Amino acid sequence: MRTTEQTSHYQHLDTMTTAELLQAMNSEDMTVPMAVGRAIPQIEQLVEGIVERMKRGGRVFYIGAGTSGRLGVVDASEIPPTYGVRDKFIGIIAGGDGAIRTAVEGAEDDSAQGWRDIEKFEPTANDTLVGIAASGVTPYVIGAVKQARANGLLTACITNNENSPLAAEAEVPIVAVVGPEFVTGSTRMKAATAQKLILNMISTATMIRLGHVRGSRMVDMELTNNKLVDRGARMIMEETGIEDYDLARSLLLQHGKVRQAVEAYKAEQ
Repeated sequence: MRTTEQTSHYQHLDTMTTAELLQAMNSEDMTVPMAVGRAIPQIEQLVEGIVERMKRGGRVFYIGAGTSGRLGVVDASEIPPTYGVRDKFIGIIAGGDGAIRTAVEGAEDDSAQGWRDIEKFEPTANDTLVGIAASGVTPYVIGAVKQARANGLLTACITNNENSPLAAEAEVPIVAVVGPEFVTGSTRMKAATAQKLILNMISTATMIRLGHVRGSRMVDMELTNNKLVDRGARMIMEETGIEDYDLARSLLLQHGKVRQAVEAYKAEQ
């Protein structure tokens, strides 16, 4: 039996108090970072491959079904506002964008549809495909990874079971075995948490390696709300030594990005 389908360590959940349920869930969640930590060598290998390909114009496609697909879409959607980079991380979910909000039954069982969904983006050998599936047996994801590899893309996967069919198809299999779920088989819990952590690591490390972070600052972030404008102005003050907040804010709004504002100010000094 796959680990993700094994019986919970906690029986009689329906007789536990709210406090007992929450404490038990929290205890289970504490094991997830350790499982992710054991996969760091594979995550490193993937990031290095992505960075190399992105320097040649490549992109990253995340593909998954259900919770796994939604997590990929979320991670991809957060890259543009955070790092000012568009169309480099693309999330694809079985059943299309409507499946982000409403489950599309049976969409994950079509082994040919995943690659068809990717083909719409005209993939090249500079691109990377990351298949996400807690079980490691989702036909939609396996089929996409298999075809992507045949077409020269770098392929990877994120799964939560050892020796899965999905891992066998990927060049870089990332396997985070988090053990049985608190609610038996509910991989939206620990397995999904592990997937989220790994996706964060992949995209964040890639953006840092490609120069979109200076020190620890998101110097290419988009100014999409007042909070980010305020953050950007204070970043400029720290970077340049400007003590006038209004001046820093004005520079930011004039140039549109922290990086450009700092470079323009320093060039005039």
